[in-house]
Amino acid sequence: MNGLLTDLYELTMAAGYFQAGKAAEVATFEFAIRRLPPNRNYVLAAGLPEAVDYLLNLSFTAEEIDYLRGLAQFARAPREFFDYLRDFRFTGDLFAVPEGTPLFAGEPLLTVRAPIIEAQLPETYLLSAVSFQTLVASKAARVVAAAEGRSVIEFGTRRAHTPEAGVLGARAAYLGGCAATSNALAGFRFSIPVAGTAGHSWVMSFACEDGAFRKLQSALGENAVQLLDTYDVAQAARRVAALGRPLWGVRIDSGDFLECSRQVRAILDEAGLQEARIMVSGDLDEYRIRELLAAGAPIDAFGVGTQISVSADAPSLSGVYKMVEMEIGGIKRYTAKYSDDKSTIPGAKQIFRDVARDVVARSGECGRGEALLRPVILGGRLVEPLPALEQARERARESVARLSPALRQLETTDPWPVIYSRELRALMEQTRANLMGTAPAS
Repeated sequence: MNGLLTDLYELTMAAGYFQAGKAAEVATFEFAIRRLPPNRNYVLAAGLPEAVDYLLNLSFTAEEIDYLRGLAQFARAPREFFDYLRDFRFTGDLFAVPEGTPLFAGEPLLTVRAPIIEAQLPETYLLSAVSFQTLVASKAARVVAAAEGRSVIEFGTRRAHTPEAGVLGARAAYLGGCAATSNALAGFRFSIPVAGTAGHSWVMSFACEDGAFRKLQSALGENAVQLLDTYDVAQAARRVAALGRPLWGVRIDSGDFLECSRQVRAILDEAGLQEARIMVSGDLDEYRIRELLAAGAPIDAFGVGTQISVSADAPSLSGVYKMVEMEIGGIKRYTAKYSDDKSTIPGAKQIFRDVARDVVARSGECGRGEALLRPVILGGRLVEPLPALEQARERARESVARLSPALRQLETTDPWPVIYSRELRALMEQTRANLMGTAPAS
């Protein structure tokens, strides 16, 4: 993992911590969700394997260190700091909510406890990697819910912000409930089912549609998905029907999906192809899918790209990575931020979830229900292998199913109750009194 894949101020703070003699001080940082994105009643935690991979492999090459030496911001950094970077490894702890867990505003998703430089440097990467997959998984869950049991295929790599974002987005979408992805590398890397049809260029490369359909059927057999909207949807459907089996089904990528799907269903059924499926794709989101199904559209599968791969209606997560406590010589000091609209809560925490509410408590407290934050890395070593993607996907499915119907609907509703324990509230009051009372006069 490239040590320079971060914001410059993480590195200048690291140099400052080192020069100030603070490198051995232990800090605890939390990645918490400040606010839910618009039109979301929850988010699905995702991206933990990338966070773990980063922490376990973070290091600096000689070339990267030489680059830093040459920057004006490090002109006063001691030589020993660069020696420190040469041998840098993460030796701390990571606690995290399992992937596929629904989370709400005000809850921590990750906790990092390590010597302060080791805890500070991961901020940028963790916020980026985890936020992105969490957003995509959350969007996918909404689209899948709107499809009411029909398959949703993730088609978004060509609209993703980078090719690698397309791969990780496909992973997150599958975690969120999509049945398959069009991304072949995601299929290879993560064992996700892959699915695809043919593009309009396939049809246009032949002198007539009949030839295009016949050759695709010959090449793919029962996996053939014929694309109908290059010229005329109804006419294309008749040509496909005349070919008969083998055939998975057809795809419509433009036009009036309600009317076209009705026409195509009638043509296929009349030809005795009742088992042939109809997929639609093109500018779909959860609201359009809900609208089509409510109108009775005979659609069996949906291909959804842009809306999932970039979480188009909510492309950013209000996640923050903030220091909550320090330990110096065995003595803890609690930290918090009190600026308007951006205040934080001191102390390492745990989330307890029962059937009626979540309780955010101090780490070490006992509580009712499931404790969500669990040890992942201790002393720089992975505690145990992370759950497989299929397990995270199943956790997401089961966890979302346990949410109330109101929280599962597409429109926002009254939030799930998230309260603070008595001990945490007491710590908040005491920390504020300590910090505000001892602040030097300006």
